[in-house]
Amino acid sequence: MELAERPTRTDAVLFSDRAVKTFLEAASAEYSFITEDEPRPCFAVLLGRSAGSEAVVSEVAFGRNARLTDPSAREEFASTIVPRFGTAYENPVRAWWLDPADLLTITRRADASGLDVLGSIHLHPDWHRLGPECERNRPLSDSPTPMDEHMFRNSGWPVNVVCYLERRHGGLYYSLAAWDSECLRLPLRTNHS
Repeated sequence: MELAERPTRTDAVLFSDRAVKTFLEAASAEYSFITEDEPRPCFAVLLGRSAGSEAVVSEVAFGRNARLTDPSAREEFASTIVPRFGTAYENPVRAWWLDPADLLTITRRADASGLDVLGSIHLHPDWHRLGPECERNRPLSDSPTPMDEHMFRNSGWPVNVVCYLERRHGGLYYSLAAWDSECLRLPLRTNHS
């Protein structure tokens, strides 16, 4: 497959209802296991096509967290991430480092299906409610954290989505926000079919 020329700027992210549901099912399952000591991440790769200056997300693909197994990932967190972003990132489940072998597999499968890797989506739970007391004054939302900004800029992916998930009045509620590789907000629309 030929590499399509990507526009210099993504003007909007159009998300299929199926891709949103697939991610929310996985994120909700992880959310149900969150404890005060374990934030339980959820991360997926966005697959779809560029249509002019719009990114059309049709699928998500999940991979393993290399932080748990890859020595170079552990070293990067110990030497760079923790000193820069704080001791919260000493917890190996606090942030995601997509296993490179899984990314390669995802990319090959996408290519075989005529899809492109457009970026990523990850979960921000209401950790300021669920986590330890020291997190109460640091609420998460669908905005990127300083660590997210670092990752968005270094990945270079044109679309980076944050899914904020919280429990209120007995139900789970979510919001989605999309960001480009420079951490500028992108309009995000979900398909209703």
